[in-house]
Formats: sequence, structure tokens, C-alpha cells
Amino acid sequence: MPAIKGTLRQLFARQPLAWTAPPTSGPTLRRVLGWPALTAIGLGTMLGGIFPTIGAGAHAAGPAVIAAYVLSGVVSLCVALCYAEFASMVPVAGSAYTYAYATLGELVAWIIGWDLILEYGLSLAPTASSLSDYFQHMLGNIGIVFPAWAQTANVHAAHAQIDLLACIVTLAVTLLVAAGIRESASVNGALVVLQIVSMLVFIVAVAHAIHPSNLRPFAPFGYHGVLASTALVFFAYIGFDTVTVASEEAKRPERNVPIGIILALSLGGILYVALTLCTVGVLRFDKLSDGAAMLDALGSVSKSHALYWIVAIGGLAGNTTVMLTSLLGQVRIFYVMARDRMLPPGVARIHHVFRTPARMTMITGFIVAIFAAVLPLTELLTLVNIGTLAAFAIVCAGVLVLRIVNPGAVRPFRAPLLPLFSIGGAAACLYLVTGLQVATWIRYGVWFLVGLTVYALYGFWNSRLRVELIEP
Repeated sequence: MPAIKGTLRQLFARQPLAWTAPPTSGPTLRRVLGWPALTAIGLGTMLGGIFPTIGAGAHAAGPAVIAAYVLSGVVSLCVALCYAEFASMVPVAGSAYTYAYATLGELVAWIIGWDLILEYGLSLAPTASSLSDYFQHMLGNIGIVFPAWAQTANVHAAHAQIDLLACIVTLAVTLLVAAGIRESASVNGALVVLQIVSMLVFIVAVAHAIHPSNLRPFAPFGYHGVLASTALVFFAYIGFDTVTVASEEAKRPERNVPIGIILALSLGGILYVALTLCTVGVLRFDKLSDGAAMLDALGSVSKSHALYWIVAIGGLAGNTTVMLTSLLGQVRIFYVMARDRMLPPGVARIHHVFRTPARMTMITGFIVAIFAAVLPLTELLTLVNIGTLAAFAIVCAGVLVLRIVNPGAVRPFRAPLLPLFSIGGAAACLYLVTGLQVATWIRYGVWFLVGLTVYALYGFWNSRLRVELIEP
């Protein structure tokens, strides 16, 4: 009985909020990011999310994909406000993992950390696939076609195919992220500006060609189609939480991180609805491709090579920023979990020159490059989203729990209308999970069991919480 009580005590023990300072020895992350750079990091992940989801979402819901983006945006707003409160209180690089550790205990924190590894890591793969699709559209516009074996990921075909370009681009982005946060943020900021300009050009170029007949029937697959589409396009909104992952590299994080979160979500949501309306309004949803729907819509309206290339380059930039910021977030989740001794210390090792977790960045990038080469886009999107929705639900619940158990804690930013946003956000995230396919649940279940095994064999016995508090 004492052993069982001790085990339960650790599983539900909360990490003290005071444990937010970085280690006292060794290199530390550089605090160089203000709120414009943080907003750009969030937009970098978010805006690129429109490219791999708009076509796939339309195939699930028809023109009602517009409503799917609106619904996903409303849910994301509830989650974002909870994230902003947590981020102002706990300005470290761990995102939802750290927040759950401080409120719901070690076991839940591990589950969320494991989910975030899945979210950020696999986010690179579908965007790499979309980037490849855009680039091949561009080359096809001038008569250049890749060999059939290198065009797309389809290992189940009679003659197996791989997405060679997606693999190569993933490795290139990995090298950039390993080089440093300042370099990555600078490139990301420039690419965000480029893709916003491209999106505005697309809207101006096609808005006049929107035809009501393309929007009827609005929801040909009914309510379930809208639910499935909402769960799918939610991928486009997950970028705002990347802002919190960069908290330890932010100047004045208690102020700048909440600003970055809310600005990224607001600007991204407005652009999503406008871009989706223009895309499905000018070309019937069943004629759109999964990875390059905006180029399909533009091609049906204008034969201008200049416009085509502007929008195509914006698509390349958008997908690149998702890859850049997702990998940045993923390796920093590894970094914080290893710092808490939930993963081996080598995972958190900072390179003495680059001041980044360079080795783990390279390992992660290599693994994801393989996924990008062999797995189809839609399967990757759904697997990313199931882990993301679970993490978001726990953040919403955690902020309410902390209001109850520690009402006196300093909160530089307070989420408004609690518990409405907290309960509503958690319930909506859990409900959206029901819109995902059974195969996605099975894959997630395998990942979940692997995570519990790693925790049972290593994290439970070596965690900082156990060593310093539970077994002093």
C-alpha cells in the first residue's frame, strides 16, 4: 500500500510554478524576440496551414469548408485565451506540457508533452508535401515534370512512389533551425511578409470571379461532413501555440507572448475565411487538389504567368514557415522535458556555438524527412490534429484548475469570461476529436502506448520532481 500511495502521489504531483528558471550551469537560450517576432512565429505556422488543408477540407465538407474554418477559429480563440494566461504566468519553453505539469500533475504533463512531440514533429511532413505540390505545379507551368517515382508519397501503389522534394526540403529546414533562433526568426519574418502579400494578391485577382452556383449546395455532405472538415482544418490554427514554445527566447515574455498569441490567431483567422471563400467560390470544390487548391482556383480565372508565380511563391513561403516554426517548437519541447529529467539529459544538450538543441534538431529532422517522403498528406494531417486537440483540451481545463487551487498566483494576463471559455474550449476540442477516422485513433493509440512505456521505463524513475520533492 505505501508503494501504491507513493506512485499515485508522483503521478498526480504538480511541479511548482517557481521551477521556471533555466538551469544554472551550461549554455542557455537567448532572449532576443519581441512581440512582432513572436507574432510572426505564430503566423508562420498558422498561415502556411491553409495550403495543405483548404483542398482536403473542401473535399470533406464542400463549400461548407468556410464554416469549418470559422468554427475552428472560434474554438482556437477559447484555447488561445487560456494559453495566453498560462504563458504570462509560466514564461518557459514548454508550452502546454509545462502548464499541465503545474496544474494537473506529472502523468498528464507527460501525456501532453508526448502529444506535442507528435504535433510539432509531424506538422513538418504534410506541409512539406504541400510545398512539393506547389513547386511541381510551378514547374509544370513551364513544362518541367518530375519522374513518376518522385512526384508524391504512395508506398502502397503497384510501383511505389516517394515525394523526393518533400524529403529534401525537410532536411534543408532542419539545417536552418539547428543554426539558431535569431537566424530562423529572421528568415521566418521575411517569409511571413512574402506569403501575406501573395495571399492578398490572390484575393484581389479572383474575388471578382466568385459565383454563387459554386457555393450551392453549401453543405453537400451534411453536418458530419462539416464536423469532419472542422477537425481536419484545425491543423491550420495550431500555429499560435508555437509562440509559447519560444517563451524562453522572448524579451518580456509575460507581456509579449500573450500579444503574439492573440495577434497571430486574429490575423490568421481573417485571412483563412477570405482565402477559402475565394477558392471555393471560383472553382467547384470537387475540382480542387489536396495540396495546391489556391493555384487551381487561380488557374481557372487567370492565365497570367506573373499572378500564378506570385501566388505559387507565396505557397512555397507559407509551407516553409510552417516547417520552420514547427521544428523549432518540437525540439524545444524535447529540450524542456529533458531538463525536467523526463527524457535523457542528452536530449536537452545545447550546442556551444549555435546555442540551440542542434543534435536533437538534426535527429528529428531526419526522421520527419522520411515520413514526408513516404506518407500521404491527409493521413498525416489527421494524426497531427488528434494529438493537438487533446493538448488544447488539457490547457483549457488546466487554466480553470489553477484558478481554483491557486487563486492568488500572479497573472499578468487574465483570460476573460472564465469558466465559459475554459469549459467551452475543452469540450469543443474533445468533440472535434470524434470527427476523426477510426484509423487515426488506432495510430494515435499506438503512439500513446509507446509514450506510456517510455515514461514507465525512464521518466517516472528519473524525473526532477521525484528526485527533488517526492524522494528527497
